[in-house]
Amino acid sequence: MKRNFKKKAAGISIAAAVAISSLGLAANGTVTEANNKKNEPTNVIMMVMDGTSAGATNLARWYKGEDLAMDQILVGGMRTHSAESAITDSAPAATALATGNKSNDKVVGLLPKIVNTPGVDPVDPEDTYKPVANVLEGAQLRGKATGIISTSEIQHATPAGFSAHAVHRSNYQDIAEQQVYQEIDVVLGGGKESLLPGTTKNARVDGENLVEVIDENGYDFVETKEELLNSKSDKLWGAFAPSALAYDFDRQATNDEQPSLAEMTKKGIETLSKDEDGFFMFVEGSKVDWAAHANDTIGIISDVLAFDAAVKEAVDFAKADGNTMVIAVSDHGNSGITIGNMNTNSNYPEIPVSTYINPLKKASMTVEGALKTLKPDRSNMKEAAELYGLDNLTEEELRALKQSKKLQADMTKMLAERANIGFTTGGHTGEDVFLYAYGPSKPFGLLDNTDIAKTMAEYMEFDLGKTTDKLFVNAKESFENKGYTTRIDVTDANNPVFIAEKNKITIKLPINKNIAHVTQNKKAYTKTLEGITVYNGKDFYVSKDALNLSK
Repeated sequence: MKRNFKKKAAGISIAAAVAISSLGLAANGTVTEANNKKNEPTNVIMMVMDGTSAGATNLARWYKGEDLAMDQILVGGMRTHSAESAITDSAPAATALATGNKSNDKVVGLLPKIVNTPGVDPVDPEDTYKPVANVLEGAQLRGKATGIISTSEIQHATPAGFSAHAVHRSNYQDIAEQQVYQEIDVVLGGGKESLLPGTTKNARVDGENLVEVIDENGYDFVETKEELLNSKSDKLWGAFAPSALAYDFDRQATNDEQPSLAEMTKKGIETLSKDEDGFFMFVEGSKVDWAAHANDTIGIISDVLAFDAAVKEAVDFAKADGNTMVIAVSDHGNSGITIGNMNTNSNYPEIPVSTYINPLKKASMTVEGALKTLKPDRSNMKEAAELYGLDNLTEEELRALKQSKKLQADMTKMLAERANIGFTTGGHTGEDVFLYAYGPSKPFGLLDNTDIAKTMAEYMEFDLGKTTDKLFVNAKESFENKGYTTRIDVTDANNPVFIAEKNKITIKLPINKNIAHVTQNKKAYTKTLEGITVYNGKDFYVSKDALNLSK
């Protein structure tokens, strides 16, 4: 007798998902992929829905009215703690996922200074804030094409963790420059502001116009969905907003010139898959996290569904390709969102799904999008509130919103109460998250976030530790062992340079770049290096390629 498991697939336990995965089956009982097929070229698509708790995906499923694409590739769970806390920030979470190393709050791509979480190995004090290689850098050394995609600024913590190294996630100056000089093939998202000099918050202060560098390096620099979809280039840089892109519901309503995450994902795959050596691509649905911080139920649903559509694009490609590993996971929970709140204490068994979902269906925009339509005098408060699903306001409610000093919070609270949605916090949470994966050699079971990086590296056939040893050696120590005298030139505080000198040779290694300026016997030349030069405020770290210049 044929059994239909589809409706129950979304609610299966992690243990059941693992058992199903080990059989090569989807949650609905169908065969989904070849068992550990691996022929060159191999590809990895790593996808992160930032700050997404299980309650968020559950609510998005009910809102959609059918299974999510992610439900069909559920394979386990993942621990998210950092080196110093049960509740992680996005920066150390991304560092763990990308490098296989736990780190500290706000730290991107560097080893930690503080280790006090049980089970996390301590770090030698000499190695505090030492850069560690990420899977994108390892893939590049293997000759693979690489890409990063995000709905936030591309310099934001999670994409930064897969492409840069910085003591603090807010160092957009360093992160943006490193991303440009990493020579990543496809970069799509927001953050144009950090590529150009200017006076705005994240504009460049070092005087370098990185858009000009991008152009000189042969990218097609695109700024609209139409330009992106029409591009035929093998190298793409998309900067679709000064900072972050719009929430997907708002994008559909008022920002259609921006591409969706699914469109960026599909274009990234089309571009990177041209490489005969295969590719690594990172994709982030960034703003579920932002909506969760704001307790914006509509924003959460909007961008979980947008991320899920991107997952479908990745899995569709992987099914056709046969040698592509897809991993999708949240880096941490956020907000403690629940279906049910203090209003549903005693009668929850009798409450139909429609009681939760129907009030949410009335919204056409997120609270951010709705408030952008609000006039300074709030004379159109009623219309703006209706965009967020707050219809039939009483005179008292409307007056309270017009007078509110924390309008966004009051609106999100009002809609959550109407839909019986609960939140425990406006911050991150420390629970395990679901792990989704598809393809040969995919991870499964209850894993640590550091295991994800190691799984990807193994599949792409490189060792992250050896890659770190190749890309990041202490510049002062290594050059002085070769008889050089060294110094750090901070004449320009925004552009420190490491300088090594011996006899008639001078080697200058500027911060955040993959280049060396060499003068030998009065002849000067510039050399492109395998990796970028990183300065953690105390020590410079350079690739062994840079040391070879001393021969």
